[in-house]
Amino acid sequence: MTDPVTGSTPSLDDAKSAPLDRAENGPLDESEANAVRPYVDLGGVKLVPREGLQLRLEIEEGTKRVVAVGIDYAGSTLQVQPFAAPRTSGLWHEIRAQIVEQVRSQGGEVQERDGVFGPEVIARIPVTGGEAGATRIARFVGVDGPRWFLRGVIAGQGAIEAEAAAAIDDVFRGIVVVRGTTPMPPRDLIPLQVPQGATAAGTATAPAAPTA
Repeated sequence: MTDPVTGSTPSLDDAKSAPLDRAENGPLDESEANAVRPYVDLGGVKLVPREGLQLRLEIEEGTKRVVAVGIDYAGSTLQVQPFAAPRTSGLWHEIRAQIVEQVRSQGGEVQERDGVFGPEVIARIPVTGGEAGATRIARFVGVDGPRWFLRGVIAGQGAIEAEAAAAIDDVFRGIVVVRGTTPMPPRDLIPLQVPQGATAAGTATAPAAPTA
């Protein structure tokens, strides 16, 4: 379909990528979420509390800002980052191609496949400083929403086992993205914050995944 403003036809790389039922079953925009449901408020994202779910906020050394939310649940880990995005086009197709290129440049192997959120990447990444030939497996998932893009990196059982994958995918589905009204360039990280009652000093810093 031709863009009525520019007169151009969006390419596949510009198309939004999201489940058909995203607006009903998540990940949700703040405007789509149940206003009375209790959430853990982390600024750019809100999470549904779950028994056995543990949070780790990943802190950038220099700026001390929160740059990612780490979630441990049912034998899996999930790293979440929300980014600003254009209103009418998506980021996941382009970012996914960059992840594939980056993993391969590190000597890793990648497989692209269709998952519950749309296209996803399964990466086998060499472990730096580990035994010769040691690798770790990670699933990269992404969803384009209204003016935001949400990326998840899944490791542990949720990257290799179907039942565990379904459990951690449900956590990702339950995320609410709070884009806000402040103008932001596409790909800028939507600000994250330490939840009330917690302190940044008590959070853990984990290795960052490939950036958007």
